[in-house]
Formats: sequence, structure tokens, C-alpha cells
Amino acid sequence: MRARLGVVLALATLGATVVAPAQAGPAQLAVRTLATGQAVPWDIGFLPDGSGIYTERDTKKIKKITGTTVTTLHTVNEAVPGGEGGLMGIAVSPTFANDNTVYIYYTAASDNRVSRLKIGGGAPEPIVTGIPKNRFHNGGGLEFGPDGHLWATTGDAGNTANAQNTASLAGKVLRFTTTGAPAPGNPFNNRVYSYGHRNPQGITWAGDRAYATEFGNNRTDELNWIQLGKNYGWPTCEGPCNDTRFVNPVKSWPTSSAGPSGIALYKNALYVASVTGRRVWKIPVNGTELGTPEAVFTGYGRVRSAAAAPDGTLWLGTSNRDGRGTPATTDDRLLSTDG
Repeated sequence: MRARLGVVLALATLGATVVAPAQAGPAQLAVRTLATGQAVPWDIGFLPDGSGIYTERDTKKIKKITGTTVTTLHTVNEAVPGGEGGLMGIAVSPTFANDNTVYIYYTAASDNRVSRLKIGGGAPEPIVTGIPKNRFHNGGGLEFGPDGHLWATTGDAGNTANAQNTASLAGKVLRFTTTGAPAPGNPFNNRVYSYGHRNPQGITWAGDRAYATEFGNNRTDELNWIQLGKNYGWPTCEGPCNDTRFVNPVKSWPTSSAGPSGIALYKNALYVASVTGRRVWKIPVNGTELGTPEAVFTGYGRVRSAAAAPDGTLWLGTSNRDGRGTPATTDDRLLSTDG
């Protein structure tokens, strides 16, 4: 949770791009509705047969969509929704065709955790526990990286000191194996890969660079290039700051324009789903250089999730029934576009 002070930031601060609120946006691209009447589709993945799989934060359900047909695959009864917690990230096992397994990030009774789950096969098997929880700032992103390890984004759980404590799993980007062990090469001999984060959520890769979204407090939201062992400054810094101890974001926005959550690399651009800004930010990628963000897919309300589908389309999920939106009768929706 964060206050909204309506601060308009300068367009260039300390070398990192700060994006002003969009005026008239570009022409809208063609969008196809895949499903309506959903409940906060938080994260989207894909199965080997090309069908989509997604979590619903508040219903605790994992659902599958083939064409426009939606079925419930599993209800994670161990998840405890509330505030910004519940069933969040999902990562499909690279060997799903053989083991029917996914990995999930969710809020449990005592903590946030990551578990291995065999679809239809009973209770989740925790592999990482003890991630601090709160009503707000639970993070929740979970993806397989190009290195074959799992990466998770965790919020500071409302305790800013967590972010700077490398022994805490809160306010971090974590990297670990499919058994939950710290991944080889981690900088602090534990699961922590980077620290100093407030409430990071989506994570994806462009080449070998990991990029993660992060909710700011009341001034600046961030897109960060995640680097081994680096400190991203929270709570000392929100957005770019002139302090060599910390890594500046590669892109940043006034909080009224973003609220960045899911992120996907699609057709040489990063697409950042933004709940507060009620849009998607498209950021061109040219090698290690990022272009100027432009607002796309406005008019759908709060956009929570983004994923590049194997059929060459971009999928988006809205988040208008999360208690902060103004849902239409068709919300929440899963959408598909050729970007």
C-alpha cells in the first residue's frame, strides 16, 4: 500500500529515465478477449501443448485456458488471500510433460512461500518457506531464468529494515534450485541474489539481463536491471538517487502512471503491466539499450499480468476486481494481442 501524492517528477534525473504521465496515447492495437468473469488473474504461464495456465490471487485457483475454454486445474487450499497476498506467481516445470509439475508462490498462514505442486496430485510441497508476509508488500513473482534456476521477487512485508538485511528473504530478488537450495554463485551464501527492494513483482529476461518491476512508495515506480549482489536502495532511495552505494532504476515513472506488476519480453520490447496507471508500458529493447516507454493497451483498467505466448501473441490479465479497481461486467479479463 502506498500514499498517492500526485508528484510529477522531472523527465531526466541522474541518468535514469523518468517517464511523465502519458497524454494522448498511440493508436490502440487489436485485442481479442480470451476469457471474462475471472478474479484477479495474477500470473500467466504456458503448458507444453500451448494452452495458458494462470493463478487467481483471491480464489486460490490455478486455471487452464485452451482457446476460450477455461477449466480449473487445482485449488491451492493452503493459500491465504488477503490484501495483496494470496496465490500469486506460477512457473511451469521445464519437464511438465513428464511430471505434471508447477511451482507456485503464495501467502500461507504464517509466511509467503514457494512450493512444488503436481497438478491434481494433492498438497503443495514447500521448497522455500519463511518469506515474511504482511497485508501489503508480498512481492510474488516467480519465473525460471535462462540459467534453469527459479527466481522469486519478494516485498519488504511493510518493514523497511528487511530490504537492507541480506539475511532476510524479504525485499529481495531470490535465486534458488528446484529443491529450494541457494543457487550456485549467489553472493551471500543463501537464496538472496539482490537486495534493497520495496515491493518487486514481475521479472523477465532480455538476453542474459534480468529486469524486474518495483512499486515505489509515493513518488517513483521502477524498472530495475537485476545484478548479482547489488543494492537497489530502499528505503534510502525511491527511484534514482545520487548515491554510489545503490543501483539506479533503468526506467522510472511517477506512481500515478505505473504501479508496475507483470512484465514480458515480446517482439524485442518489454511490456510492463501497470495497475495504477491502467495501461501497459512498451519499452523497446535493442541489445542492452532500452528505448523510450510508450503507453499502450489503455482502456482496460488495471492491468496485472503479461506473458508472451508460444503462438506468437501477447497475453494480458486485468486486475479490476482486486478491491482497487472499477470492474466492468466482463471483468476480470484475459486478453490476447499481436502487440
